[in-house]
Amino acid sequence: MLLVMVLFRFVAAAYQGLLALVAQEKLMSGRLSALWNVVQTLPQAGGALAAGYLTELLTPSQIFVVVALFTLALAALGLWKPPAVFSHAYDLPPAQGAGFVADVRRLLRHRAIYPPVLIMLMFQFSPGSNTPLQYYLTNELQASDTAYAAWYAIFLISFLPMYLAYGYLCKRVTLKKLLWWGAIIAIPQMLPLALVHTVQSALLLAVPIGMMGGVIYAAICDLAMRSCPPGLQGTLMMLVAGAYQLSYRAGDLLGAWIYNAFPGRGFLYCVLCTTAVYAMILPVLLFVPERVSGTLDGQPSPELDAEVRAEIAAAGAAPVA
Repeated sequence: MLLVMVLFRFVAAAYQGLLALVAQEKLMSGRLSALWNVVQTLPQAGGALAAGYLTELLTPSQIFVVVALFTLALAALGLWKPPAVFSHAYDLPPAQGAGFVADVRRLLRHRAIYPPVLIMLMFQFSPGSNTPLQYYLTNELQASDTAYAAWYAIFLISFLPMYLAYGYLCKRVTLKKLLWWGAIIAIPQMLPLALVHTVQSALLLAVPIGMMGGVIYAAICDLAMRSCPPGLQGTLMMLVAGAYQLSYRAGDLLGAWIYNAFPGRGFLYCVLCTTAVYAMILPVLLFVPERVSGTLDGQPSPELDAEVRAEIAAAGAAPVA
């Protein structure tokens, strides 16, 4: 399992780094964030929906074989290098680095990297979802595994209209405003779960719960891509992805402990804990640099461009025309 996750992290570092580099070069981090999240949500939702049925039809070993066959497609896709992306992607200023030691120093000194990592840590720290929610639905509401899988699929699918809306809004509203709007909307995201008393109401509430998280998640990905230092796109995107996984699992672990420690009230406390953590995102937004978040998608930032060139020159990278 550890080997599988390590290998997938290498794949993720490659594609997310390239995605961020193209976003910076083409000034389209907002639209690419929306597209990226739509594309990755569809198989996640489909997988979640299929998981409930597969557990009833196939053995675990058979399910792993099915997943392995799908994964083989990644190897074929890795051979495709479209010229529109790869021909000069690493020749422009945003792609320039300066060697391992100098790049590590640049990364640590690049203040813009810290807000997206911290915001992702907070947004994915959700003790009120995942394992505690599954316990609540299956143990207390007597829902089947298929019902929980359906809830999760509906939850994910409900993000999609907000991602599409983000792709439209990012060309008309600055990232700074979208971050604030998204964070404020997301604060009460998990509170409807405290009102769940039947499986049917849980499935219905999955729709607004999912929609309330769409704007902020797309904005976090947008911010991460804009905040990448030159030549270190893969590094920062992996830091953000690492924050995602660590916080996601830490919240799951804490939520499971709270659920078991307070019988009858544990799930409510998990939801309230999630809401409190989401509220703490707002002060962090004050530390997002204006030069990074103060423009529309596709709008150049002379101040940010000058900072990129100065950073490359200070690091000793080869000058780029």
